[in-house]
Amino acid sequence: MGSLAGKGPLQRYQQAIEAGDIQQDDAQLLAVTHLQTLFDELVAPVQKPGLLARLFAGPRSGRAKSPKGLYLWGGVGRGKTYLMDLFYESLPMQEKSRTHFHRFMRSVHIRLRELQGEKNPLKQIAEEFSNRSRILCFDEFFVSDITDAMILATMLDELLSGGVVLVATSNLEPARLYENGLQRRKFLPAIELIEANTRVLNVDGGIDYRLRALEMAEIYHFPLDQAADKSLMASFTAISPDEGSDGIALEIENRSIRSRRCGDGVAWFEFDEICAGPRSQNDYIELARIFQTILISNVPCFGSKTEDQARRFI
Repeated sequence: MGSLAGKGPLQRYQQAIEAGDIQQDDAQLLAVTHLQTLFDELVAPVQKPGLLARLFAGPRSGRAKSPKGLYLWGGVGRGKTYLMDLFYESLPMQEKSRTHFHRFMRSVHIRLRELQGEKNPLKQIAEEFSNRSRILCFDEFFVSDITDAMILATMLDELLSGGVVLVATSNLEPARLYENGLQRRKFLPAIELIEANTRVLNVDGGIDYRLRALEMAEIYHFPLDQAADKSLMASFTAISPDEGSDGIALEIENRSIRSRRCGDGVAWFEFDEICAGPRSQNDYIELARIFQTILISNVPCFGSKTEDQARRFI
């Protein structure tokens, strides 16, 4: 494969097909074509306004109008994260940011605690993000908590009005975000903002790459040695469309569960972390809703002393 330097997402996608890394997929091709259009809009030289335009410009017209972003939604295993990463890696500018949505919200909560007592802290946080990044790429856009829903409604308004371009992947279309959530009506303006400021594109259909990887993966590995960890890492790499993030702490039913690794629709946990301690069936229902595939390492041999853990595992 030739050098990827200076090439947009469409060229990179076509090269990956030619190299045999992926198979052409019509739904992906449509998505990457839209990503290429956005790429072209973002890297095009900004034309300075003429004298008359500057004279009659309003006070907020100093910043060029941002192009519409892109919201890719569909089932897991459709390559949404892969396509977004192609786009992100193609962008030549430094003012860009790519993050897992859960990590983004966690950073906002941390910053809110640091700014406790300040006036309009969310506006300040949004300005900090927009000063660093012209393009913000969110992986796994998902809202399940009322606090996050309220924070996000304000953050999106501030970010988008500040000229930030949003590119996001999600399992859900915008209209179904925070569906049946408490006080959802207060989140509806955020949905309207997403729909007004992005092109919403469904990427369902075509090849399910994750299912193909699962069919070839080991269901279990014994004994619990170094080879077992390598096997799980190989399975995670094959199943997840991205590298994933190490040690993400997930807030599930107001309790923290630390993962070994998290990616788009796939999570890897230690047995003790997910099956020991105070866990309820609602925890597992929520995990199953978020992740299509869950890997568990260091599962012990069960006996009379581990009946509770065995029931949770089953």
